[in-house]
Formats: sequence, C-alpha cells, structure tokens
Amino acid sequence: MPSITTNDGVEIFYKDWGSGQPIVFSHGWPLSADDWDNQMLFFLRHGYRVIAHDRRGHGRSTQVSDGHDMDHYADDLAALTAHLDLKNAIHVGHSTGGGEVTHYLGRHGESRVSKAALISAVPPLMLKTPANPVGLPKEVFDDLQAQLAANRSKFYRALPEGPFYGYNRPGAKSSEAVIQNWWRQGMMGGAKAHYDGIVAFSQTDFTEDLKKITIPVLVMHSEDDQIVPYVASGPLSAKLLKNGTLKTYKDFPHGMPTTEADTINADLLAFLKG
Repeated sequence: MPSITTNDGVEIFYKDWGSGQPIVFSHGWPLSADDWDNQMLFFLRHGYRVIAHDRRGHGRSTQVSDGHDMDHYADDLAALTAHLDLKNAIHVGHSTGGGEVTHYLGRHGESRVSKAALISAVPPLMLKTPANPVGLPKEVFDDLQAQLAANRSKFYRALPEGPFYGYNRPGAKSSEAVIQNWWRQGMMGGAKAHYDGIVAFSQTDFTEDLKKITIPVLVMHSEDDQIVPYVASGPLSAKLLKNGTLKTYKDFPHGMPTTEADTINADLLAFLKG
C-alpha cells in the first residue's frame, strides 16, 4: 500500500489515482480515505488526479498514541503534498478534514494550492467560549469522549444511524449499507486517536488561519447539520475568508457528501471550473 513516513515516524496511507490537476481530499472524524470513494471516482472521470489519505491513527495509517492535534494533521498533509510534489492543487475537506485543510493553508501557505472547499467543516470554532457564544458547550464533547471510551462499537453504530446522516429525521429512509460502512471505517482506526481527535476538532480555533487564506474557497454547509451547527460554522468561515463563497443547503445532513453526492459533486465541479 502506498504510504509516506512522517518526521516522527508515522506511516500515512494514501490513494493516488489518475492524472491532471490534483484534488486532495481530507476526511472527517473518525473515518478514512474510503469516505471519499464517490467523489474520487466522479472527479477521476472528469479528468482530475484524485488523492486521499488516512489521517494518523485512522484507517490504514499508524495507530500512534500521540500527535492527534491539528498541528500534526496539517504537517502530515504538508508532508504528503511535498512527497507527491503537488502543484496547483485543490484541497477539499469534510468536517474535521475541513479544519485540517484550513490549518494546513494557514500554517504552510498556499504555494501549492489554487482552490479549496470546506464541506460541513468545523472552522472557525465549535466550542462555546465568551468570544464564541454560538458554539457548543464543552459538555457535549466530553460526552462524546465518554461514549467512545465506554463502548466504541456501540457509539459508532449510533452516530451514523442517527444525526450524522440525518436518519433520525421524520420520514428519513436510512441505508444499512451506509451505516455499516461508517462503522467499518471508524473501527479500522485507533481508539486513542479518535478520543484525542474529539478535542482537536472541537477546541481548535481556526479564526487566524481563515484570515490568512487568499485563494478562492467554497464553503458548503447545511442549515440542518446536526453535528457541526450551521450558525457557528459555515457563514462565519465565509466571512473570515478573503475570497470565500458560501453555498447553503436547507435539509441536507452533516454527511451530505455521501447521502447527497450528486448535488455536492456537481456544485464542487462547477466551483472548480468557475
């Protein structure tokens, strides 16, 4: 399996298909590069080179005990892009992956990047603070950690069955295959990485990163996102970006790249070609 080894000895697994302008996909917590299967096949057919990696501690990458923070996530992404010598790349991040992309751009600059897209992404800050009163209380994330520690398999069944894909909404038709695929990806990764990752995605403040970014960025978020609330994320990120465009959806779930792939792919493609 293709992988790179970071400066601190972590093997990062990645997929690299096709040729043309590269699109680099950063997945959400606690998933893997497999969560981008639909997008990778779609953009491959449209002539792009598609790349996706498993974050450290996730999927097929090394299950290390430390380094599960946004600095390491961004540095691992930078190491991958340098290893592949990517130029004029497009970075697409979903949920925690949107934080990874944002911090990568803020920390490592835009010299290799032409555009970016943040989908249901965690920036600017999920946690409720005096400066961020629309965020979620810390107790919400403490509870996620407690559920993970008590019974990770049960927890990783409940999330996709319910709020992640909006299957808890009245009239929603759930997909057992989608639920099982989420559970499969989650259980491939390491419990420690996922436990620490909850702090990384909820407590990292991306405000200064967003302010540094000058390339065009498409911010895609649904008003019915039950995981990363719309009011504390998409519109605020778009305002902080120098060249941000907000695309708002009404009834899509947090996991809309999976359940609403046709719409998300079409909107992404229009942005890339625009």
